[in-house]
Amino acid sequence: MFRISLPLPRNVQPKAWGFSLFGLAIACSLIDVTVQGGALFNGQGLGTLGRFVGAAFQPNLTTDFLLLTCQATLTTFAYAICGTFLSLVVGTIGGLLSAKLLWETIFPQGKRLGSGIRLLLAVPRSIHEVVWGLILINVWGLDPVVALGAIAIPFGAIVAKIFAEIIDETPRAAFAALIYSGVPTAQAFLYGILPQALFNLLSYSFYRFECSLRSAAVLGIIGAGGLGYEIYLSLQSLRYEQLWTLFYALIALNGVVDWGSHFLRQQLDCTSRFDLNSHRYKLGGQRRDWLLGTMLFGSGLVAWGFWYIQPDWSRLWSGRGQDFLGEVMTQLQTVSFDFAQGKQLAILSLQTLEMSILAIALAGVGGFFLAFLAAKNQRPIFWGQRLLSHLILLVCRSIPAPIWALVVVFVMFPGILPGAIALGIHNLGILGRLMGEVIENVPPAPLNALRNLGSSEGNVWLYGTVPLTLPNFIAYSFYRWEVCLRETVIVGLVGAGGLGRLLMEQLSSFNYGGVSLTLLCFLLLTWGVDSFSGFLRQQPR
Repeated sequence: MFRISLPLPRNVQPKAWGFSLFGLAIACSLIDVTVQGGALFNGQGLGTLGRFVGAAFQPNLTTDFLLLTCQATLTTFAYAICGTFLSLVVGTIGGLLSAKLLWETIFPQGKRLGSGIRLLLAVPRSIHEVVWGLILINVWGLDPVVALGAIAIPFGAIVAKIFAEIIDETPRAAFAALIYSGVPTAQAFLYGILPQALFNLLSYSFYRFECSLRSAAVLGIIGAGGLGYEIYLSLQSLRYEQLWTLFYALIALNGVVDWGSHFLRQQLDCTSRFDLNSHRYKLGGQRRDWLLGTMLFGSGLVAWGFWYIQPDWSRLWSGRGQDFLGEVMTQLQTVSFDFAQGKQLAILSLQTLEMSILAIALAGVGGFFLAFLAAKNQRPIFWGQRLLSHLILLVCRSIPAPIWALVVVFVMFPGILPGAIALGIHNLGILGRLMGEVIENVPPAPLNALRNLGSSEGNVWLYGTVPLTLPNFIAYSFYRWEVCLRETVIVGLVGAGGLGRLLMEQLSSFNYGGVSLTLLCFLLLTWGVDSFSGFLRQQPR
């Protein structure tokens, strides 16, 4: 998804067929869930929705509950910090081991091993962090170490994939020059690749921290504590006033983190999330100071986070994990697979794919328009447009997808479409933020050239801004499609259907043989979506 440029690739015809196929998939999915899905809207839920919305203007502001909210906010923040740190450690090691550059230059005889590592890392990242949390609870019990592991395992694999792509896409001219000069390969990598990739790696690390914050909130639903846990309790008891207090705390926390991330990336001149900016690798004095300060501040936050949540590391090597693995292996030996079960998994897999397709279509279209309304370098249509757009995007991405699913289910019957809408709303906020940054990073020279030729602002937008940003929009959307597929699991918590609902039922009944088959379906779907979206995002070298 890196190094996106304006010129169309040479293999535009196969990609045109790919985009056409995806458009057809959107239409077929929409027809399937609306025409054949039965009744959709539930008018009896309007009263409940009204009470829920009305509570937004009457949040619980009692001293005791505000204190509880502050403690839960700090817990969520600490989980995000520590989870990000562990995922970056795992991702850095995995990224180096799975980078093609490593095996092409240092160990050319081990290319198959590198392919095996990349394939192995695809397994943990295809399983959502909530599923990891539910599994690890059985291994380590109810402890903060479960939440940290649930974030670090899948996110570490995701970071490894992105870091490997950054390393492989970084220009190799300086690296090759050092190699030809007789410099050892490891030293050539240290001085020829790392300086160019450093700030791209750092920029993605900030993004991963924002993702960890949202995941930490979701993990609270399975008992990890923090804002997610308190939100779940308030929702279960229908205390909407408390619920909105927690929502406001979660939105404020995400807003502060977003602002801090954006500010630090501006100071470090690495505002682009996924594009390689090799011309920006020079480390000046002020930039070096900000880098050092960021690293020291981050180290302090990590130390505070581990101190605050107090994980019990001894659970990692407790005998309980061995007993759990023994039980799983025993069930796997007795797994049976028949035609009826295969048919059920095939139907649920198709429903899961439909949900993810509809979700990313909604998120992509909504994020596209809101991104332009929120971008600072676009002329506003009305007063307060940017502030309102930023607020909408912040609310959409701050509130977890399962909560959005519950809100949608107020007025719709459970099914694929409510799950897709919930995932679409949540990912709309994420995509809109990423796309807005792309718009703000558009070079002004081409746009000014159009203005100097007498083009109207509408034509400047249509023929200048959109073509310059559309490739990035497409790349981001297909990248988030992979994430949407994983997130179908968490909306399965509220009966959205698909493999997610089946997986939650199997986990609650300790049917680990069935869990293994369902996870295998998820793995195959993730591999297919990853391959297809990677093909559409790929650019010729």
